[in-house]
Amino acid sequence: MTKAADTTIRFLGAAGTVTGSKYLLRCKRSHYLVDCGMFQGYKNLRQRNWRSLPIDPAQIKHVILTHAHIDHSGWLPVLCREGFNGKILATPATRDLCRYLLPDSGFIQEKDAEDANRHGWTKHRPAKPLYTKAEAEESLKSFRTVRFHEPYRTDHVEVMFRHAGHIPGAATAELNVHGMRIVFSGDLGNYNSATMPEPEPVREADYLLVESTYGNRRRNHEDAEAEIAAIVNDTVRRGGSVIIPAFAVGRTQLLLHHLNRLISSGAIPKLPVFLDSPLAINATQVFADHPDDHRLSVAEAEAACSLPQYVQDVEGSKALDRDPHPKIIIAGSGMATGGRVIHHLKVYAPDARNTILFAGYQAGGTRGAKMVAGEESVKIHGQYWPVKARVENLDMLSAHADADEIMRWLSGFERPPKLTFIVHGEPDASDALRLRIEEELGWDCVVPDHDSEHVLG
Repeated sequence: MTKAADTTIRFLGAAGTVTGSKYLLRCKRSHYLVDCGMFQGYKNLRQRNWRSLPIDPAQIKHVILTHAHIDHSGWLPVLCREGFNGKILATPATRDLCRYLLPDSGFIQEKDAEDANRHGWTKHRPAKPLYTKAEAEESLKSFRTVRFHEPYRTDHVEVMFRHAGHIPGAATAELNVHGMRIVFSGDLGNYNSATMPEPEPVREADYLLVESTYGNRRRNHEDAEAEIAAIVNDTVRRGGSVIIPAFAVGRTQLLLHHLNRLISSGAIPKLPVFLDSPLAINATQVFADHPDDHRLSVAEAEAACSLPQYVQDVEGSKALDRDPHPKIIIAGSGMATGGRVIHHLKVYAPDARNTILFAGYQAGGTRGAKMVAGEESVKIHGQYWPVKARVENLDMLSAHADADEIMRWLSGFERPPKLTFIVHGEPDASDALRLRIEEELGWDCVVPDHDSEHVLG
């Protein structure tokens, strides 16, 4: 058995913020990293991506990855470049999604650095990518798949994944450390999602880390399809187009499912729908390849995936901006932080006939958050562009559990954990959830500070 001081957890990300998920677990002389995410949003957070870990990556035995989103996986290429030579444990769908997400992230960073240097959009001389596409591809060699409900045993830790319901492959991770059970919720899904399964209950834990993205709010539970239909029809009446900055994984496939149903029923006109994201195109194929990770039948999944016209190359993307006819364009990224959608925003956001339709949580400091908050202009490529288009955010499409759903998931525990850590949320959301758990469940909770370390035992 381990002594209390033998096991500690250090919060290297997603503590006091909703991004950069990274938790360092020390068990005797072995170290494990749960998630390895990239910080996004505010500049002071993004600057953390350039700092090395407080431990030599070569000392980390394994990375346990809850899911593929970049704020949970996007720092893996840096970790591997700096000396990590262990295994990255992930579910099959998470591994397949990372095969596309990580190289795409590296490619975008290289392209952004190249454009910034060419056009003088940077104070850095020269601007450099955090990592390259080649470095991201190299990191993929370290992945090892672990199926849901099949324990993976290493020297000090046994790992088991359960469905979290967030995106395909998303998992809640249970770590058994010499009889001590530590549960990481990962990102919990929306119980009412049309495409994803409900988060799987967990019965017990000695220590729990629970996400709090929506810890201080209840989601709009209005009918998503009715809302989409109203927005699309109103935009078409104005002669405009609907631009949807969408997360490539999960959200894009959900939107395609709803749009296909609306067009098939005649609830909206048979507009051309364009999926302008090579990453989302690949993610859609992964979605279809993992039917056990979502709720759709084979026929429903095929219908949704066959709806859009796929735009693979840059010239095809540029052609969409020259086409004056009403259309629906789905393009990454979901918070308008990069990708092809920002080029579309320069064309469509200044025109009041159009609608910019966001589909879920917008982290502080992102263009998406600023537009949803009503800012009249946004900075893109060193220049401010007016926002005259209608801006909407359908938070019922979010892939995150809201506060009530988090409490519903917590109610599945048969006994209180010794301590519950509230993570992966903005400070007000995390503290609201802490207070609610303490008052309604009577559990001991703490919102950890960034880079704080806690003894478990």
